[in-house]
Amino acid sequence: MKKALFTIVLFLFGMTVFAQSLDMSFYTEEYNRSDATVYDLLDILEAVRRENRRGIGDFYHNALNVLILKLPIFASAREKLAVQDIVRIILNGLAFEKHIAAAPNVWLMIQRYDVIHQQNDGFLMNMALVTMGEIGAKNYAPNIVTLLENFNVDQTPDLQTRRKIQLAVSGCIKALEALKEPIGVKPVFFASIGWYDPDIRAQAAAAFPNIMEDPGEIISDIIKSPSNGPDVKITALQIMLNTRAQNISKARVAAVALETSYTFITPVREEQRVLRDMRLIAVETIRKMGVADEMVYSYLDRAYREAYNTSTTDFETITLIIAALSAIRTVEAVDILTENLRKLHARRRSGPWGITEREIMQKLIPAIAVTGTDSQLTMQLLSTIQRSTMYTSVEQSWAASALKALVK
Repeated sequence: MKKALFTIVLFLFGMTVFAQSLDMSFYTEEYNRSDATVYDLLDILEAVRRENRRGIGDFYHNALNVLILKLPIFASAREKLAVQDIVRIILNGLAFEKHIAAAPNVWLMIQRYDVIHQQNDGFLMNMALVTMGEIGAKNYAPNIVTLLENFNVDQTPDLQTRRKIQLAVSGCIKALEALKEPIGVKPVFFASIGWYDPDIRAQAAAAFPNIMEDPGEIISDIIKSPSNGPDVKITALQIMLNTRAQNISKARVAAVALETSYTFITPVREEQRVLRDMRLIAVETIRKMGVADEMVYSYLDRAYREAYNTSTTDFETITLIIAALSAIRTVEAVDILTENLRKLHARRRSGPWGITEREIMQKLIPAIAVTGTDSQLTMQLLSTIQRSTMYTSVEQSWAASALKALVK
């Protein structure tokens, strides 16, 4: 009895191993039959999918090869619908297996189901693009970039076409996010500010920081490009600040934005306002993250002077510039603060002098005190203000407090 039971167990075990070793071979042979109909292929794939097997990327790759060869004979409308079901199963399988060897054939599916063809609804193109990202087809990143760049300028008022294109755009964004190639940064950025519906723009904005940890150079090029208007430039700066790049990289981009806010000339009032907003964001970024380019100092000084020498003093800009220079605390920053305090002192002596000058002095002196400078020129200027009878006792006390903080 025991011997018979052992024989049965051994037989069943042998059958299991045999089945496992030949199972995919059987499916592959059935699938590869020359007389297999499109419905036979679909039935086989559905059977494989139900078994939920792993490590069968080669099987799905072969299935796609065979399908491509047989596509010309599957001509009826019903057969074409079955083909679409087959493609969905294969793409899911290849994506799950991350079977990169199938990339050329997946790209053929992207072309076959491209939304430029009227009969295509965009769903399979989307799925094939996502698959390219899942399998890690980095060599095809330039192809996907070209697709997205074309879509970014292919605005259409037709609602049905718009919906189809946006399905493809979504697939491009997901693929480029997964591939993480620098070449994908720029088109995804422009998708985030493009003509698309809010959900697509939001998808692109969310994907952008995942493509490249530090896209600083690419963003700087976008900001500097004369073909991009102020709205594009300020958005590029803002989106850069939301990446995982190091502070020094963000400071470099802020320096580029600060410079561009002056070098990009426009007569349009609204664009001038946007450039000013970009300037303030750049200055605030520099205040927090430091100076990454020496040219920043000349533009900070210029921003201060222009904000002061205007019919209506721009206190917001002046305050921000003073705060930035105070936070930077370099010799160059202290020199700018001291020079502007010296100019106010000269005005107090020979005019004009008014509430504006007094309020700015009230901001400048404490800002200098925070820097911890040991500049003799700065100390001498503060001592002069402290002792001069031109100033009120309150004004003198500002200088006295600053000197007390600086003299250790």
